[in-house]
Amino acid sequence: MSETPRSRETGGDTSTGLPQRRTGHAFAHTPHRSDGRTPQTPRGARQPDPGGRPGTTPPVPGRPAILRAALCALLFALTTWQVLVSGPLLAPDARLSRALVRTVPDPVTERLADLGNVPVALPVLLLALCYALWRGDRRGAAAAALAMAVVPALIVPLKEWTGRPGPLEPWAAGYYPSGHTATAFVAYGGAALLVRPYTRGPWPTVLAVLLAGLTAAGLIVRGFHWPLDVLGSLLLCAPLLIGVRWAVGRAGSGSGSRLRSRSRG
Repeated sequence: MSETPRSRETGGDTSTGLPQRRTGHAFAHTPHRSDGRTPQTPRGARQPDPGGRPGTTPPVPGRPAILRAALCALLFALTTWQVLVSGPLLAPDARLSRALVRTVPDPVTERLADLGNVPVALPVLLLALCYALWRGDRRGAAAAALAMAVVPALIVPLKEWTGRPGPLEPWAAGYYPSGHTATAFVAYGGAALLVRPYTRGPWPTVLAVLLAGLTAAGLIVRGFHWPLDVLGSLLLCAPLLIGVRWAVGRAGSGSGSRLRSRSRG
């Protein structure tokens, strides 16, 4: 049987045979978002995360930050284990302490160690908190305040648990980890993280590192703490500052998005 060919032109159809775009179901059901945006956000309109990578707004914690915090926590656990079992790491720690203790006059190292006192370090953080709140960074200010409040909650039980004697006071206990180092590190570091987004140059970070370093040096050289006490505090508090940095980054991203939306309007 042969098929009867159908004519391409029927009735009023004047098409040339090429497929024509017609209004039908395939084009009538183009997806629309409830917020009025196009189905696909243009690349230029995507908001990057704090690291400059395409991401969500507000950003989520990046994998490098989480890995750094986890590494610090692991190293702190290993250091604490060495202190508890009097492991081999304590021998070089003691040798380094004997080589450094009182190589600088006591009045100098005592003043440096005083930088970790609460009446000295805490007002610096409070000023930074007030400045951050004035600039509208409530999230970052809350994170820095929480980090500072967590310091004694962590340090005091650890001191009682480890019961480590001091370099110049072997009859005493409770030297690991160093509370003065933790106070200086979180107070000065948190203040720098709060102020840094509103300044030119890295001077807040440099100043915070300098103050925390001078505190640690004063504690070790004066004989108030073993070097491992100071290192343990730094490892313990580093994740706290990583959290503060993330909170400050979220606040900065949110304010930047509001400014961009206002400029479009």
